Amino acid sequence: MSTGNAARLARIGTGERHLIVPMDHGITLGAVSGLKDIESTIDAITRGGADAVLTQKGIAERVHENKNRAGYICHLNGSTAIGPDENDKRATGTVEDAIRAGADAVSFHINVGSQYEREQIEALAAVTSEADRYGMPVLAMTYARGPEIDPESDDYNQAVGHAVRLGEELGADLVKTGYTGDAESFQHVVESTSLPVVIAGGSKGTDRETLEMVRGAMDAGAAGVSMGRSIFQHDDPEAITQGVASVIHDDQSAEEAAREAGLAVEA
Repeated sequence: MSTGNAARLARIGTGERHLIVPMDHGITLGAVSGLKDIESTIDAITRGGADAVLTQKGIAERVHENKNRAGYICHLNGSTAIGPDENDKRATGTVEDAIRAGADAVSFHINVGSQYEREQIEALAAVTSEADRYGMPVLAMTYARGPEIDPESDDYNQAVGHAVRLGEELGADLVKTGYTGDAESFQHVVESTSLPVVIAGGSKGTDRETLEMVRGAMDAGAAGVSMGRSIFQHDDPEAITQGVASVIHDDQSAEEAAREAGLAVEA
């Protein structure tokens, strides 16, 4: 790892743990709740303890003045929910674009097991090679998604473990993937790679569901979260960020974190 890579990685985490809030959903879903006034949302979540914010390059100007010294990650591919296939992620920028946008790291999404897997593997490999030349860290979002993958099956964690290992094999610095539902099954995922693993938030759930999911992932050995809608669409983005940060950085239980953040967690 180069000096530049190590320095930039330190800007998107705290003590090798990460609370990243992706807000690149505008390209996928449009200007949904939490993203219209993205400046206020970014200010709230970074005051709440987010280590880094993630967007597409075109939003960078709206990020920097509002991120309260948090890190910035530039996402380099995407698709829309109204297009023919949301899994068909296409390049939206380069590592050089990210550098010009003031990024501390880049991220790239691939769907392992999908019909687009081959092209996305090639594209991620190209990004990691380019990033290495600049000392730029790469967050690989490696999801197990495809016609042969059933999230309800007993061996789903094997597919997710394969996905995160693929990210390491292709040269990423940290990987993001879906949570498998419990700490026991997710432990296999974490053990499948030497890289830090962060979990996706998925669809917005209750505060209890969010904090218990984070607690389970951390108990399995995860390095944190890269959680979007559960945070930026929350009624109080600062409070939920504070709660998640307490689990990740202070090793609190879901109940303790909720109480300190002032969240009403259902019994």
